[in-house]
Amino acid sequence: MTETRFLTLPDGRRLAHRFTPGPGPVLVFLPGYKSDMAGSKAAALFDHCHARGRSCLLLDYSGCGESSGSFGEGTLTRWRDEVLALVDAVCPGRPLVLAGSSMGGWLMLLLALARPDQVRALIGVAAAPDFTTWGFDAAQQALLQTGEILYEDNPYGPEPTPTHPGFWRDGQANRVLEGPIGFAGPVHLLHGQRDADVPWEIALRLAAALRSDAVQVTLIKDGDHRLSRDQDLALLLRTAEALLATL
Repeated sequence: MTETRFLTLPDGRRLAHRFTPGPGPVLVFLPGYKSDMAGSKAAALFDHCHARGRSCLLLDYSGCGESSGSFGEGTLTRWRDEVLALVDAVCPGRPLVLAGSSMGGWLMLLLALARPDQVRALIGVAAAPDFTTWGFDAAQQALLQTGEILYEDNPYGPEPTPTHPGFWRDGQANRVLEGPIGFAGPVHLLHGQRDADVPWEIALRLAAALRSDAVQVTLIKDGDHRLSRDQDLALLLRTAEALLATL
């Protein structure tokens, strides 16, 4: 069951995913912006769970990876609903532990609010909630408000990174840091202090906003945004295993 499969939605979108079965909560990995389930963090978590007989679900949002669709039509709301559809199809009713990387860390909060009885714990890796606000200056936001696509230099590849106005508008409508976040389960946030994309102070803002008292923040002094070095992946696996073992 660990090979890539596809869920076809009513409108024809095909969502690529991989699932390894097991008892207990299902660990769901949520990739970052323009990322997919082939990344090192996703693969490390999947292999870890598979080797230990734990459940894990990986996925590609529409317009990303092996899933169909246009990336330009992607929004947090659209991708949240895709994750919910996958969870309902692959592991209906199962308790969930969500691990979100960068934008996926924002998405995990929206999912936790949408399914408070199902989501039991959260793991944020350089989580980036509300980045449509703090991640763009006034001129960039003004451009997006006109309906133009914003292109920025991409430090991780040759192609510039696009931000589509529909994604930005939807992000602004889904901000979570401006008030309490009503999630009461355990949360562990990992963040590098050399993160050039998401300031590590965002992890502290998120920890303060969460209603839960069971929130831990681990700052990696020499860690960058990706947190994909061997020692970073080892920390992620220890964090996931510790949370899964308590649920």
